[in-house]
Amino acid sequence: MQNKEPLPHYAIDSVNNALKLLLLFRDRDVLRVTDASIELGVARSTAHRLLLTLAHQGFVQQERNSRSYRAGPALMEFSASAAGLSDIREIARPWMTRLSSLINETVNLLVLEGAGVRFIDGVECERPVRVTARTGILLPASATAGGKVILASMAPDEVNLLLADGLTRMTSMTIIDAVEFREELDDIKRLGYAMNRGESMEGLHAASVCISNFHGRVVASLAVSVPIDRGGHARLRRLIPALQEAADAIGKQIK
Repeated sequence: MQNKEPLPHYAIDSVNNALKLLLLFRDRDVLRVTDASIELGVARSTAHRLLLTLAHQGFVQQERNSRSYRAGPALMEFSASAAGLSDIREIARPWMTRLSSLINETVNLLVLEGAGVRFIDGVECERPVRVTARTGILLPASATAGGKVILASMAPDEVNLLLADGLTRMTSMTIIDAVEFREELDDIKRLGYAMNRGESMEGLHAASVCISNFHGRVVASLAVSVPIDRGGHARLRRLIPALQEAADAIGKQIK
């Protein structure tokens, strides 16, 4: 990452490096200490202290069972406010909590961001084996249920423009053939919901529906994510009515 201008003489190196670390999360989902060290040109110990400091303030958070870091709730709050998404999150949160408790699975809130979808909030269920909420992560829209259902609501020309660079393979199940993907979008539009059968992560299945605001414009999607052993097509389909009810309730409150 290159600075556009030389660093001012009065700049504080540690602050500058911390801000450069935060900027790295614009283009990647996770960051390892080694990556941070290389990008900043500092020792691993220095990079580690910077990440720990940012984590203490909630700007980044360490992934479970991993030494990698991803965007934290404080950083997401800044992003949401700047993008006008804080109201959506505030409105959606109680319905997501209620839905997660009802179906005992993890629920995520997603918005379209270029050719990807950003997970802007998530509520985990109480099961010992569950899908971790993926708040802050950006994934290809074409490989997620929440992304596909939003793409299916758009005009074909808009979708073609967004996906002009092709479809990104995430797993062996990801659809990368343009014709096959267009056919799936047509099916999603007809059914009113989208499925993810291990397309973004091995062992994860999901179902999603759109959230349309008071004026009928699609602004986000609501998804339920489950481990593969609880994520058969029949069970996910049974969860759609509850998912749709929550999405409708959220949408009616979004102007």
